[in-house]
Amino acid sequence: MAEQTIDAFHRGAFHLVQPVGRGHRAGMDAMLLAALVVDDRPVRIADLGAGAGAAGLAVATRLPNASVVLVERSKDMAGFARKSLALPENARFASRAGVLEADVTLTGRARVAAGLLDDSFHHVIMNPPFNDPGDRKTPDALKAEAHAMTENLFESWIRTAGAILIPGGQLSLIARPQSIAEIIAACGKRLGGLEITAIHPRQGENATRILVTAIKGSRARLQLRAPLLMHDNPDSHAFAPFVDDLNNGRTGYRRLR
Repeated sequence: MAEQTIDAFHRGAFHLVQPVGRGHRAGMDAMLLAALVVDDRPVRIADLGAGAGAAGLAVATRLPNASVVLVERSKDMAGFARKSLALPENARFASRAGVLEADVTLTGRARVAAGLLDDSFHHVIMNPPFNDPGDRKTPDALKAEAHAMTENLFESWIRTAGAILIPGGQLSLIARPQSIAEIIAACGKRLGGLEITAIHPRQGENATRILVTAIKGSRARLQLRAPLLMHDNPDSHAFAPFVDDLNNGRTGYRRLR
């Protein structure tokens, strides 16, 4: 059995090297997260907990003026991200992306020494681990590391995001709805102008994910955006047209202004 696969995303616009039978494999969550970054300027973007780099590379593919740093603690997953950047299929944007092995939860001088400098990114994106520690355990250590939520996770990850964002920079994240209170509390006075979008599988079904954006230093009030339905036909597994556009990098999910 192969230990890795090379998978096409955004209809072949970029390719990703991913582990087989262990670790986390990227899917729709990463593509929805990437769609939250809409910026035509020359910008620096940090993808915290990047894994193999799906979300960050999706942004680099869609935004020609963006440079991306894939921040990943796991040496194993960072290796897959480097393999992805070395693929000939990704040569068009590989010079605008790099991998940084660092622990997102580091603070102060340790964080800076690891390469995560204060006020250095226009955008920070993150898809933090989402499983409660009490959930059923996976025997796959690499996957457990990527999926298991630790105590004060959002506080530590958003603290780092707030530190490395420039004033006025945007945090974007995807999470489970159950984490909404922790996310709002972690943003606190660091980030404001929160916009939250609930993602529902279909009409009448409970939300399974939330998309959140926030701006460093903003004092704007929180806004709940219209919900996003993944499937608009109750009898079909096909994505709704708007979701399909997001998934394939044909559009971004612009913040309210």
